[in-house]
Amino acid sequence: MLQKRIDDQPSISRSMMREAEEILHRHLKRVGLKQTAQRDTILRTFLETREHLSTDELHRLVKKKDARIGITTVYRTLKLLAECGLASEVAFHDGIARYEHQYNRRSHHHMVCTECGSSVEFFSPEVERLEQEIGRKHHYLTTRHTFQVYGVCEDCRKKNGSRRVV
Repeated sequence: MLQKRIDDQPSISRSMMREAEEILHRHLKRVGLKQTAQRDTILRTFLETREHLSTDELHRLVKKKDARIGITTVYRTLKLLAECGLASEVAFHDGIARYEHQYNRRSHHHMVCTECGSSVEFFSPEVERLEQEIGRKHHYLTTRHTFQVYGVCEDCRKKNGSRRVV
């Protein structure tokens, strides 16, 4: 799992978890799918985790709670969570799709090391303003964006003997 994730809140409260479940349940009803205990387990496990998770990583965590939940159910549920705004897919340098939760989080960005794959999340009011400005210019009401910066982290530069400061 990738490290250095930051969050506005260190954990999710019971009332927040119930609200997130309600968001998922309304979405399931809207798209004609059933609310299931397995989907709820996947959602709770996902929201309790503060990492950027691949489908396989989330599946390993979910199986500890319910061994009957298959990888396909985790994959499909992650897609549903992304559809209803509880999750978003993030792509780092390794080609593996990872997800992070978006419930009750402010917009943030990623800096990704192309050598070791570590990532750092950061907040930038300037990027937020730029999103709004571009939206207004093109007559869009912007709802979200992704912004990732790629480079080489300090540890990798030290390891490789590079003195260049980025």
